[in-house]
Formats: sequence, C-alpha cells, structure tokens
Amino acid sequence: MARNPCDIRLLLVAAAVAFIYIQVRLFSTQSSSSSNSHSSDAGRLAEAKCESQLHAMIDQVSAQQEKIAALEEMKVRQDEERVQLKILIQDLEKRSLQTLTNKNVVPVAAVVIMACNRPDYLQRTVESILKYQKAVASKFPLFISQDGTNGEVKKKALSYTQITFMQHVDLEPVRTERPGENVAYYKIANHYKWALDELFIKHDFRRVIILEDDMEIAPDFFEYFEAAAKLLDTDKSIMAVSSWNDNGQKQFVYDPKALYRSDFFPGLGWMLTKSTWMELSPKWPKAYWDDWVRLKEVHRDRQFIRPEVCRTYNFGEHGSSMGQFFDQYLKPIKLNDAHIDWNSEDLSYLKEDKFLTKFGKDVASATPVHGSDALLKAHNLDVDVRIQYDNQGDFERIARQFGIFEEWKDGVPRAAYKGVVVFRYKSSRRRIYLVGPDSLGQLGV
Repeated sequence: MARNPCDIRLLLVAAAVAFIYIQVRLFSTQSSSSSNSHSSDAGRLAEAKCESQLHAMIDQVSAQQEKIAALEEMKVRQDEERVQLKILIQDLEKRSLQTLTNKNVVPVAAVVIMACNRPDYLQRTVESILKYQKAVASKFPLFISQDGTNGEVKKKALSYTQITFMQHVDLEPVRTERPGENVAYYKIANHYKWALDELFIKHDFRRVIILEDDMEIAPDFFEYFEAAAKLLDTDKSIMAVSSWNDNGQKQFVYDPKALYRSDFFPGLGWMLTKSTWMELSPKWPKAYWDDWVRLKEVHRDRQFIRPEVCRTYNFGEHGSSMGQFFDQYLKPIKLNDAHIDWNSEDLSYLKEDKFLTKFGKDVASATPVHGSDALLKAHNLDVDVRIQYDNQGDFERIARQFGIFEEWKDGVPRAAYKGVVVFRYKSSRRRIYLVGPDSLGQLGV
C-alpha cells in the first residue's frame, strides 16, 4: 500500500534528527575523553566528518522533499485530467445520444452489442444490424459496449459515427468460486450488469435489446421487437422477449409468423424492460448469468416469448463457449428471410390465458404415439403427433432420435412450455409435441 507523502517527510525528518543526535553524542564523548593533543585532533576530525555527514543528510532530505512535492503536483494534475476526461466522455455520450435520437420519437428500445476482443466478428455484426436499423434509427438507438481494452475492437467501434460507444474496464483480478473455472464467464456477467445499469439507470431507457458480437439479424428484427414491446408492457407474466429458438434448425421450423411462450429463457438476442432489470440488477450473479435467469426462483413462473423461426443467427464458432454444439445446433439455424408485417399481426393470442387454452387444444388434438419406435411411427403419420416422455432421461432419448436439444435447466427442457417441446417434422407443417408426464394437466386438458 502506498504511503502518504506527509508520512514519508516525517520519517525523513525523524531519521535526520536521530542521526544528528547520535553524531553529536559521539562527538561529545570523544571530546570529553580526550586528554592530549592527539585525542584533540581525532575529535576535530570526527567533528568535521559529522558535519559533512549532517550536510549530506540535509541535502538528501531536501532532495526527497522536492521529489515528493513534484509527485504531489503530478498527482493533482492527473486527478484534474481524469475529472476533465470523465466530463468529456460524458459530454460525448450525451451529444452522441442527442444526435442519434429524435426528440419527437420515444425510443422503442436501446440496442446494445456486447463486445470484447473480436473486431472481425464485431464488424460483421454491426454491418448486419445497420442494414436494417437505418430506417428505424430513432426508435432503436444503437450502442456498442466493449469489455476490456482491446485496441482493434475500440477502433472498429469508434469508426461507426451512428453508434454510441461504451467501454467497461475492470482491472480487479477475477476470483472464481471453484478451481479451474473459466474466468471469461465471470467477466461476461460483470460486463452485462455494468452495461445494463448504464442503459437503464444512467440513460433511462424503458427497454433494452441485448445482442452479442457474433450475431446477424433478420430483415424483420426491429419490427418484431416493436410489436412484441407492446405485449411485454401489458402482460406481466412475460419476463422477456427473445429472437431465438433453440430448436430453430432448418429441419424443425416452418411458419415464420408463429410465436410461442416458453418457460425456458432462450437468450441470444432478447429484450427486457427497465422494471425487470431493476429487479434483477441487485442480485445479478458473478458468473453464468444466462443459466441463472433460467432458475425458477429467478423467473418466478414468468415466461418468455420466442419465435419459431429465429430472428438472429449466431455465427460465433470461436468464443468463450469454445464453439460448443456449434456444428450440430447453431450452424444449421434458419434465419428468417420472409417479410412479415408485424404491425398488422394480432399478437393477443400470446396472452397467458389465451395461449394456454389454444396450445392445450393443439396438443390434445395431436395423435398420440407410444413405444421405442416413436420416430418411425411419427414418420409414417401425416398428422401432428404427440409423444409422451416419463422423465428427463426418457426425454433425452427421444430428443436424440429426432436431433433436437436434449439439455434441461432446473427441470425445464430447452424451448419447453408446461413441459411440452414442439417442433416441425422435416420442415413441414406437421408438428411433433414431446409431452411431459403432467403436461396435459398443466395445460388443463
């Protein structure tokens, strides 16, 4: 820990006084004990030596005091420069926001791209977004939030004049909770909290859409979220709206208009409100934030809206997750390319009571299929099919046969609603429903 400059000066003065006292005592002792001229000469030599050392000590103290004074002046200047720099950054952010937002238009949501150290990925993401954001820029002001100090990422981000740049720099060492954990997950969670606090609390946006620096968006991305924002505001049983379907691979989707409620948080391009963030922010986890949101104690029986056909495409084969599942689950994702006029779509069917009733009827009307050869039976039937699973292991076995996600979190399969996972069979209109042992009861059928 650095010492206070005043403390250092006091120590130097004390040392000088002590030295002088010792030398004077030594000289006095030598003088009083001298009884002849030889001793007197020795005393004079000792006196001269003492005086010389005293002057040297005084010079050293003086030099140290000058250095301390110079350091203090430098510190004052640096503090002043930091304050001025902070004011300048805040002013630039304010001007940037004023330029990007139309005072006559209330933004639907701020859009933030979470970035770190992949400038090439960031460029691909930004170019995809700007292709469709320009027409609605005042409704969806765009931000890049960089975690860390990668120079190429910062340079790339600042090259876009239509985007507000934010930078999160945390030099504190990361302390993982378990040995061998990847510190990246801790840094990501910390960055998310900082960025969302900035946008919701500092800039006071009502809603924020979170993207990552390895995503491309669909042509109707912004229209989709604008339509969903109204639903998010009025239905408090919805925690967030996502542009992602975990089972959105080409062979499992058909209808670009179809939207669903889900008990599983999809992430990967999602929107939440300020009120929800104010609930989450104080208890935000140190790591693995997405799995934390999926805990029942966190979402508290609220659901998430997801599309059948994804509005984001994740091309990030290399990243913190080391490309996990990329080839099997992410690469084959179908990114919507159909034009949907979301302003004319009636989304009231997604209200909790209406969706529960309609979805329950659809599941109940599907043809039940049993046995270990369910896949073969489903293939031979030209209708919607319902297959019941008994437990997580049974679900994983059936999911593996079809090729959909097998993973569960906190007792909920990916993309499930009331334990039901629905997907299309070989890109056709036909639906396959994987139904839990108590799903029909939860659906009221």
